Order: sequence, then C-alpha cells, then structure tokens
Amino acid sequence: MLQSLHVKNLALMEETEVSFGEGLNILTGETGAGKSLLLGSVNLALGAKFEREMLRAGEQQALVELTFSGNEQIKEKLKAMELESQEDGSVLITRKMQVGKSVFRINGEVVTAKQVKELAEVLIDVHGQHEHQSLLHKKKHLEILDSFGGKEAEEALAEVAQAYGRWKSLGKKLQEEGLDEKERVREQSLAEYELHEIEEAAPKIGEDEELEEKYRRMVNGQKILEALGESYSFTGSDGAGSALSRALRALSSVAAYDKRLSELEEQLAEVDSLLADYNRDLADYMEDVTFDEAALRETEERLNLINRLKEKYGNTIADVISYGEERKAYLEKLADYDAYMEGLRTDLERAQKALAKACGKLSDVRQKNAGILSEQLQKALESLNFLTVDFEISVGRLETPGEKGWDDVEFLISTNPGETRKPLGMVSSGGELSRIMLAIKTVLAKRDEVDALIFDEIDAGISGRTAWQVSKQLGKVASAHQVICITHLPQIAAMSDHHFLIEKSADGNHTVTNVRPLKEEESIGELARLLGSDELSEAAISNAREMRSQAITYKE
Repeated sequence: MLQSLHVKNLALMEETEVSFGEGLNILTGETGAGKSLLLGSVNLALGAKFEREMLRAGEQQALVELTFSGNEQIKEKLKAMELESQEDGSVLITRKMQVGKSVFRINGEVVTAKQVKELAEVLIDVHGQHEHQSLLHKKKHLEILDSFGGKEAEEALAEVAQAYGRWKSLGKKLQEEGLDEKERVREQSLAEYELHEIEEAAPKIGEDEELEEKYRRMVNGQKILEALGESYSFTGSDGAGSALSRALRALSSVAAYDKRLSELEEQLAEVDSLLADYNRDLADYMEDVTFDEAALRETEERLNLINRLKEKYGNTIADVISYGEERKAYLEKLADYDAYMEGLRTDLERAQKALAKACGKLSDVRQKNAGILSEQLQKALESLNFLTVDFEISVGRLETPGEKGWDDVEFLISTNPGETRKPLGMVSSGGELSRIMLAIKTVLAKRDEVDALIFDEIDAGISGRTAWQVSKQLGKVASAHQVICITHLPQIAAMSDHHFLIEKSADGNHTVTNVRPLKEEESIGELARLLGSDELSEAAISNAREMRSQAITYKE
C-alpha cells in the first residue's frame, strides 16, 4: 500500500507529508484548496509530464516522494528490473524536478521514467477525474476485458501479436517483390552489371588503406629523397657519425682509469652503434626509393576504382563485398523467380492460418470472460442504485485482424425498463459513467494484485441515495485494498477509515496548501460542512454524527 506522500515546492504546497493507512482514506476540502493537486503530485512521481507552471513561485526545484510497503510480488518485480530492495521491503520512489530536467530514483538508484511506470503497474492504480470518459471508446472496453482475462488473455494476446507481425511482414515483402516480366528483366540486368563490376575489381579488405599509403609515398617520392639525403648528411660519416666516433675514441683512451668513465664509454658506444644502424637502414631505404611513373598511374587508377565502388555500394570495402554477395543471392532468386514468389505466397498463407488460429484462441478467451465479466458487472451495477440495469459485453468480429486480434468489443447497457441495450455513449450520463467505472474497478480489484487504488471524484454527477450506494461499494473495495479517495460528498466521506482535510491558508504574501489527518470529532465537523452547513450548529453536528453512525454500522 501507499504508506506516505511527501511533496515540496509544488504549486501551493510548500512542504507537505501525508501518511496513509489501510482501508478507505478520504480526502476532502473546500473547492480550490488543492485536492486534485495531491493526486497530480502522485502522478508526477509516477512519470507524468512536469510543466514550469507547477513549480512553486520563487523556487527552483520541486520534490515528490512516495513510499510503498512491499510484498513478494513487488520484490520479484524489483529483482526482474535489476533494482535493489530496501531492508524492510518498502519501495521509495523519488522525483526531483526543475525546469527542463527531472531525476527519478527508486530506492535511491537513478532510473528512467519508463522504469518508474513499469514498477507502478504493481504498486498502484490511479483513477483520474476524467478517466470515466474513456468508457465512451471501444478501445477501452477491449483493454478492460483483456485485463479481466489475466495471464490467459495476456499470453493469447502475445501469441496474436507475434503471428500478426509475421503475417504483416510477409504481406509487405510479397507486395514489394512482386515484379512483372519487364521489371524482372530490368532488375536482373542491373544486378548482373553491379555484381560483375564488383567481382571484376575483386577488392580485398584493407586494400584501400595500403593503396592510399603507397600512393602518398609515390607522389611525394622526390620530397622524401631530399629529406632522407639531408638527414643522412647530418648523421652519416661527414656529420654526427664522424663526430660521435671521435668522441668515443677520446673517451676510450681514459676509460681504464675510472669505473664511471668505463660506464660512460659503454653508453656512448651504444649510441654510436644505434646511429650506425640507423645510417645503414637509411641508406638501404634510399636505394629502394625510385620514381616509376607507370607504377604511380597504376596505383592511382586502382585507388580511384576502389573509391568509386565504395561510393556506389558502401562506405567500406567490407560493405562493397557484402553488397556483391547480396546481388549474387538476388540473381539466384530472380533466376527461379516464379518458384520464389510461390514460396512467399505459401509462407503468407501459412502465416495467415497461424494468425487466424491465434485470433480464434484469443477470441475464445474473450468470449468466455465476457460472459463472466458481464454477469459480475451486472451485479455490481445493480448495487449502485440504477433504477434498472441490463448490461452486456458484445464481442463481434472485425473485417481484418490486427495486432490485438479480430474481436470488436463493446459495452452495451440499458438503464430504462423496456429499452434495448445500446453503446454507453448513447445512453449514459456523466454520473452513470462514473458509477460504471467504479463497478469495473470493483470487479477488477478482486483479481488485481495491486494493493493501492486512488479515485479522484469518482462521485462526479451523483448525490443522495446513489451516493450512499457508491460509498458502500468503495467500502467493499477498501476491505481488500487500500483506497485513497478525493470526494466532495458527505456520504462517501462518512465511510472513511482515515479522514484527511486539504486546506488552503494565507501567510502574509504567501498562500499554502496543507493536508492534515482529522480526529473523529474533527471529521464529524467536516461532514457537517459537506452537508452544507455554514455554521457548526448542534443540528448540523447531529446530522453528521447520524451519517457517520450509519456508515460505521454498514462496515460492521
């Protein structure tokens, strides 16, 4: 569960920390106090986009921290993500934000936003204020049904995605490689020309580097000879070599008188020997250096040929050789083109059958789960104060399969006696959509291993008796999961196990939003305010106590 939320320098929040408990955590407050900001800070910690305007005025950076209690599933998830667990098993997610930069950490280790979102899937389910509007789109219906299907649906979906990818790839390949006779002759002629050009040149890996070095040496032959001659004149018998020999003879004449002089003689003898070797090698090199104009032209032509091949067929000789091998394989394919295309069509047909089989398997899973989920949602909706409700999950068939199969899933409902079931968007108001979403969350929560659920104004568009039914449903969910709910309805607030007040206050030129837990009597007072009382009169307090008593009785 979500143990605590710590926010610093975010919008109106200077520094706030909230410790949540098990069961139903209710947050209430005046309009504009910052209730949705609290949910927004959770979303920010989990990777939502950070805008400059979210930063508290005058501050350079903001911070959000979430602490979750751990379990075996979370521990395994961290291990799979190659992240360390904390000693007590808890998970600390931190995000430090400043304009143009954010740093995410999990248990102190820097991670990416993608990694945070991946881990969040097993930590918390956040239902935003406008998420129920997604129920108007059939794509959401498919997601809900597959989520209900669990691992069985997940595995069938993966099989369909793989089969669809192969079928799509083969179809594209068949389309791209389909040639008429004229195109085939043209393609064959081009491939033969290119292959012949490469094979005739027969380039070898590393040849271009050797040619460039040889060409540089030949082009600069005269300059090289002049430089070598000058070097030899300074180091040969008329230069340093002669002087070094005389210096060695002079030192040798006195070396016997002192051990140190003998050591110096050895050093100088070594230098003399090295210089002699250098002069011999230099002389040999100078004898080998010749200027052959024909050899220069031959080298230049070969180098130009190699560079042209590289410009046409690849950046390196290895690329050129590889391209030649591809052309050779392509010619072999064209030589037996009809058989090749027939093979492609056969592969495509097999891939299509495999896709159909995978889609059928997935469809069977969905059909089975659609009946079960329809029945459970029907019961959940009946408990949410609909006058009458007739709910069905329709699983139709698309004309063309996709990566999610060939099923056309849609939620149908009738909330008036005698009327046929219709798509949600045609019959449901905002309040009805929020109740339907709550019913879905309630049913999915029974299968969901995520401990923490957050609802932001799940009560939109409802009141009175319906509000009580929603409150009871939230209480049921909270018996198995931690629920954090932002609400403005007293019926829902009365059901709380932990009640928090979000309030805004002004301190000089600063406005600050804070969150604090309410004791029982303070919670009664807040319930009285939610009931519409301007003053906490005895009558208002009495009504609030009665509402609280009703909620406690139901929970018992």
